[in-house]
Amino acid sequence: MVCFEAYVFPFVRERKEEGLEDKKVSLAEEAYQLAKEYEATCTGCAQSVVAGLLDALGIEEEGVFKAASGLADGIGLTGDGSCGALTGGCMVLGLLFGRERKDHRDMMKPMRSYLLCKELHDHFVETWGSSRCYDIQKRLMGRTYNMYDPRELQEAFRSGMVEHCSEVVGRAARRVAELIEKERSREDSRGTGRD
Repeated sequence: MVCFEAYVFPFVRERKEEGLEDKKVSLAEEAYQLAKEYEATCTGCAQSVVAGLLDALGIEEEGVFKAASGLADGIGLTGDGSCGALTGGCMVLGLLFGRERKDHRDMMKPMRSYLLCKELHDHFVETWGSSRCYDIQKRLMGRTYNMYDPRELQEAFRSGMVEHCSEVVGRAARRVAELIEKERSREDSRGTGRD
């Protein structure tokens, strides 16, 4: 397993912008920007969150990214499950803080990731009133869309779904990055780490 420190250092990345001097960008802001841009240009909310976070953290992990591919729009474009931005964020939290296979029989090992994913879930409920894709769509766009109906799909795009979902995705990635930084800070203060 890759050392945990390799996942979370540095917390601040340097990014060169055209015509500007280098400036420091926080992990949370970088994750927000990357995930939002991925959702706007590639779609697939779960994968966009995963890609934004992994890129901001400097992690190359194709398996987690690929596993997120069926989770968009409430799982399989149904809208009837948890928001893909939430599930993608939980996948990254599980990657970093989850139980390893060697500890599968230890029921307490995943508690750390359970608590972090609960914090993310609660953030969704507090921010959008629900963690369910359809509910979030209704709150942001006034209705839901059947993504398998070509007319409704076009209407969803015209209604600004990409922009709305991109913001949800970016904010989810930002919150996950904040949780990662907070957890890492706790580890530093306790003098413990993950190997």
